[in-house]
Amino acid sequence: MADPSFSYLTSLECSETGRPYDADRPQNLSDAGATLFARYDLDAVRAVVSPAEIARRPETLWRYHEILPVRSPEHVHGFDEGMTPLLPAPTLGAEIGIRNLLVKDESPLPTGTFKARGAAVGVARAAELGITRLAMPTNGNAGAAWSAYGARYGLDVTVVMPVDAPRITRSEAAFAGARVSLIDGLISDAGRTVGRHVATTGLFDASTLKEPYRVEGKKTMGLEIVEQLGWRVPDVIIYPTGGGVGLIGIHKALLELQELGWIGDRLPRLVSAQAAGCDPVVRAYESGADNVTALEGTTTIAFGVNVPSPLLGGPSVLRAIRATGGTAVRIDDDDALAALRATAEAEGLLLCPEGAITVAAARRLREAGWIAEDDEVVLLNTGAGNKYPDAVEVTLPVMRRDDDLPHV
Repeated sequence: MADPSFSYLTSLECSETGRPYDADRPQNLSDAGATLFARYDLDAVRAVVSPAEIARRPETLWRYHEILPVRSPEHVHGFDEGMTPLLPAPTLGAEIGIRNLLVKDESPLPTGTFKARGAAVGVARAAELGITRLAMPTNGNAGAAWSAYGARYGLDVTVVMPVDAPRITRSEAAFAGARVSLIDGLISDAGRTVGRHVATTGLFDASTLKEPYRVEGKKTMGLEIVEQLGWRVPDVIIYPTGGGVGLIGIHKALLELQELGWIGDRLPRLVSAQAAGCDPVVRAYESGADNVTALEGTTTIAFGVNVPSPLLGGPSVLRAIRATGGTAVRIDDDDALAALRATAEAEGLLLCPEGAITVAAARRLREAGWIAEDDEVVLLNTGAGNKYPDAVEVTLPVMRRDDDLPHV
C-alpha cells in the first residue's frame, strides 16, 4: 500500500520536452527518446517536513524519503546505505593551495562505491512497480551494486560488462546470483547487446538514464553534502564524469532544495572531470555544443569513466555545468595516478582512480586561478581504491629471513 506521507512523487517528466508521464507504471524513455525525471509536490513537502525534522531521522539516504520515488516504507529493505563522510583534507589542500578542501568519500557504501545509491533507489522502485527481471550494461561497479540489491529484493538481474572491467566487480555480481556476460569491447558495446536482449526477452532495461530512478538515488549525494555543511552549499563540487548520472543528480538535488527554500539562490559551480583518454563531455563543453559526440578507441585506467557515448546524459550534464558557472576539465592517467598517491600520503585516503581525477582537476583549476585559495571545494571520491588492484599495485623487495630492515 502506498503511503502518501512517505513520497510526494507526482509524475515523470521528459527532460527535453517537459511532457508528463505516469510515474506508477514501469517507464523507460519518453516519446522523444529522452530521459524521464521524477517530479514531486515540493509545496506539500515544505509544509510537512523541515531540515530540523530530517536531522532527527536515521542516518541513511532514506531520511529524504519525501523527495525520493518509493511510495511505501514497506519497499525499503536495503543495507541502511547513505550518509557517507564528508572529510576535511587539510594537508592535501595546503599542498594544492585550497584552504577548504573536502572529500565526499563514497567508499563505505555497500559494494564499495557510489553506485549503491542508484541501485538502492532504482531496485526498490522497480520492485514496488512489480518489475521482476532487469538487464543493464555496466563498467563493473554498477553491475555489482544492482546485483547485490537485486538479490536483496529478489529480482533477476542480467549484466553485461567489458572483459577489461575490474575483475572484482564480475565476482561480486556473479556471487549475488546475477547472470553475468563479458564482452570484448566497451560499455557502449555492452549497451547495444543489452538493447538487443531486452527487445527479444521482455526484461526491463535498467541502463543508465533509460530508467528514471537511478538518478534519484544519486541525487542524495547532493542532499547529503548540503546537510553536512549545515544546509548551505560549497563554492565548487568536482565530480568524475562517465555517464554523468551523479552530476545530473547533484544538480537536480540543488534545484529541489532551492525550491523548498532550504538553501539560498547561490549554487556551487559544478565541474565535470574526465579522463583525457575518454573526454566527450569536455569536448562538447569546449565547443559550445548542446550534446556530446560519441568517441571511439577510448581508454583510461579510471575504468568507471570510460564511457565513450554518454548521449542520454550529455544535454543534462552540459546544462548543469553551464547553469552553475562550472567547467569541464580532462586529466591524464599519469596525473590521476600521481594524485591518487599524493592523497594517500597526505590524508591516508586510498581513492579510486575516478576520485583521483577530481584531485588532479582541483590542482589544475587552482593553478589556473579558476578556483581561489579560499573557495570551499568538495571532491567526490566515488569508490574504494582497493577495488582497483591494477591501479594501486606496487612492487616491493622481498627480504631474506636474516636481513635487517632498511635504515630510514
